[in-house]
Parts: sequence; C-alpha cells; structure tokens
Amino acid sequence: MGRRATPVQISERQQGILQRLAQASTTGQDLAIRARIVLMSAAGVKNLDQAMALRVHQERVSRWRVRWASVQESIFAAEGEGASDKDLEGVVVRHLSDRPRPGGPTTFSPEQVADIIAMACEKPADSKVPVSHWTPPDLAREAINRGIVDSISPRQVDRFLKRSGAQAS
Repeated sequence: MGRRATPVQISERQQGILQRLAQASTTGQDLAIRARIVLMSAAGVKNLDQAMALRVHQERVSRWRVRWASVQESIFAAEGEGASDKDLEGVVVRHLSDRPRPGGPTTFSPEQVADIIAMACEKPADSKVPVSHWTPPDLAREAINRGIVDSISPRQVDRFLKRSGAQAS
C-alpha cells in the first residue's frame, strides 16, 4: 500500500484563478500543468491518475502537490487580507513558479557584454584589425586587447551576438 497523498485545499477564488491559468493560451506550459495538478489534487484525484492524464511523471505531481500544501496557508491568508484578484493571482503564480536554482556566478558584466556588442558594430579597420568583417575569434582577441575582458572564448562572443541580434560588421 502506497503512502497517503498530501491533502490540498483551495477556495473558490483560487479555483477560478487556477482554471484561468490552466486554460489561458498565454500561460506557459509548466505553469498550466502545475495549475492543473493543484486543481486535480484539490478534487481528490490520485497522483498516478493525474500523472497519466497530464502525461507527466508521478513524482512531478507529488512534488507540486506537496509544494502547494506547504504554501496554501499563506495563499488563504492573502485572500483573507482582501487581496484583489490580480494580487491573489500574483501570489498563486509566484508559488507555482520555479524556485531559483543555483548556478555559477555571471562571468561577464552587462557593461562588458555591451562593449563587445558595440565593438562588433564597428568597422574592423577602425581598430586597425586587418580583416574585412569581424568574426567571433577576431572579436574575442580584440576584446582582450582592449582590456574589456581578461579572457573570453569566441563561442561566448558568438552567444552574445546571437542573443542581442547584432551582426558583426
């Protein structure tokens, strides 16, 4: 016999918000699935049945059921304090959103990225670089020569350019 599923409770207002999130075409799929999990959990649907219906892993259903149960009191409190529908939806979305994940610290400051992109918009001849068009390796070398960065790979330069939509000249 499996363990008992964590009970989930929602109010009528919360149900309406969750249904809108689950059905809106502008809602991201992860958020929509999480809203459906909470709705189905509150309706008493078993985790395995939810997983099959939503085509997700049973552990995902269990994880979001437990997360909702751990914050449902704060959501009820916000509702009890007279939060508007928009504010309450913000609380619901915040609790259904991914938690921050650890990752490496950023290596390049926004200013460095902007300087590299600006450099890509310059003519190579203006920098006395003997090429007709910038390439990521040329930009990486020039960024180091100018002291914009201590080191950078051509691949990283290419990522900056693609993300910004800029094209090397």
